[in-house]
Amino acid sequence: MLGLPSPIRACLFDLDGVLTQTAKVHAAAWKQMFDAFLAARSARTGEPFVPFDPVDDYNEYVDGMPRYDGVRSFLASRGIVLPEGTPDDPPEAETVCGLGNRKNELVLALIRSQGVEAYWGSVLYLRAARDAGLRRAVVSASANAGEVLEAARIDDLFEVRIDGIVAEREHLNGKPAPDTFLAAARALEVRPGQAAVFEDALAGVAAGRAGHFGFVIGVDRVGHADALRQHGADRVVSDLGELLDP
Repeated sequence: MLGLPSPIRACLFDLDGVLTQTAKVHAAAWKQMFDAFLAARSARTGEPFVPFDPVDDYNEYVDGMPRYDGVRSFLASRGIVLPEGTPDDPPEAETVCGLGNRKNELVLALIRSQGVEAYWGSVLYLRAARDAGLRRAVVSASANAGEVLEAARIDDLFEVRIDGIVAEREHLNGKPAPDTFLAAARALEVRPGQAAVFEDALAGVAAGRAGHFGFVIGVDRVGHADALRQHGADRVVSDLGELLDP
């Protein structure tokens, strides 16, 4: 009924793009931050200004990753090296942490001004998973996951939340490493083979495969179903509601 193999006892859901319509908000915040940085760098150095692509660059370099990892990943794609800085850096600082903090300020402002909407098919699936007795966790690289869940009014549908705050506290590597998903399985007291991973990010699908989870479902919101399969998705859907079809 839920589109899952019989051994599955728990569902581990990514947040942005799987449950909530915040992936586009994150992409907009990344673009605003990186374009301002790249334009200023171009004016200073004479290098051509090539803006951040909110589809290709977002999917390839930052989607699903912890904030500072995303900054490093994209900068490396452009051959740019910046000082690391510290998490206390102001958002104006031209450091990895400074740029990451600027992106966080922008995404929070967008969430607070625009609100957060959950995908209705995902809400239906979450309720069905709960009613079927499956354990449920949300696994997100974002330190703002709790605020997003509350804004979308779906926080009560989860037993466990592994987010950026937990990852930092417990020194968990970010996706594509499987650490955060494995932590969620431990918290739900299930083995990886008994858990299904739900992801829209290539890095997240790769993490699900690397962790040897029982089933990995790729959620294709942007037309990259083949890439999700290549990174390890067992099944790809455009919405979780498809899994409820008889």
